[in-house]
Amino acid sequence: YDVALIEIGGTVGDIESLPFLEAIRQMGVELGRERAIYMHLTLVPYIRAAGEVKTKPTQHSVKELRSIGIQPDILLCRSEVTLPDEERRKIALFTNVDFDAVISAIDADTIYRIPRMLHAQKLDEIVLRKLHLQAGPANLTEWDRVVEAQTKPDRIVDIAMVGKYVELLDAYKSLNEALLHAGIQTRTRVNIHYFDSERFEREPTTVLENMDAILVPGGFGERGVEGKIAAVRFARESLKPYLGICLGMQVAVIEYARNVAGLAGAHSTEFRKDSPHPVIALITEWRDETGELVVRDEKTDLGGTMRLGAQRCELNAGSRVAEAYGATEISERHRHRFEFNNGYQKILETAGLTFSGFSAENHLV
Repeated sequence: YDVALIEIGGTVGDIESLPFLEAIRQMGVELGRERAIYMHLTLVPYIRAAGEVKTKPTQHSVKELRSIGIQPDILLCRSEVTLPDEERRKIALFTNVDFDAVISAIDADTIYRIPRMLHAQKLDEIVLRKLHLQAGPANLTEWDRVVEAQTKPDRIVDIAMVGKYVELLDAYKSLNEALLHAGIQTRTRVNIHYFDSERFEREPTTVLENMDAILVPGGFGERGVEGKIAAVRFARESLKPYLGICLGMQVAVIEYARNVAGLAGAHSTEFRKDSPHPVIALITEWRDETGELVVRDEKTDLGGTMRLGAQRCELNAGSRVAEAYGATEISERHRHRFEFNNGYQKILETAGLTFSGFSAENHLV
């Protein structure tokens, strides 16, 4: 079967969501109730001092939903505790939802427990029944494996994330999740320690000594850049594994150019237009090995706007990155304007820096 799951966020009754709620109301009419069901996620607050849950917010939310023509088939009731049957019956009575379709969605230590929790309340069977679909028993062994790998790791690693937006951790949400997923795959608990890169512009980086690896994510603007460069230098001199993403890769090149290749004042033209060694620059600002400005026209890759989305990359056979990927051609997402200046490739290679991946189309690092 092909089943489309359509999520509409926000709060029922808010003006922003009304057009979308009206759209799914009409969808239910056009498809028929045997081909479209409504599942409503509500909050059931738990009053810890009184030791009881409050069902009024759920009743009110469903009332608002019914007022615009949508009768929910299933209620997922978010709460800190499992809802007593008495409260579920009350919700069912005042929302016109089947008792068995009032589901407790309680807090969990990991979101990967949720499929098993919902399966235990037969949510999957209820959906199949209401859509008149036939399916065999659910196999959740893979979910169980994920939960076990996350909750019973074989090892622990401490990763330092050095960035400029660490006060708002959701700014690095995708990286946090990527590290979590990598930990699950390798049965490793990944502890992420956040460091404001500006801190290392006025303090030593020795606080990073107890970290197993250092990650510098992307960012925009000059603030905190020198702190990131200091973190890169610490990683290189301390032989700490380092991963630089976007600007994190660019500051690694800048640090190596300054402190290993001896290119004093090396920088990115994003921050220093007059840098004597623009190792990172817009493609239109590149100079070739003779010092001449590389002239490009509308038929070539100007690089003045962001390279966005998936880009093909060819990896050098035998390199560590090719070994990690298990392939010599990969595709990864990009979001940046500035590139490594290929005019400095031979200089940095002579100083010991390895370039192991290039874009398939125009040989960008």
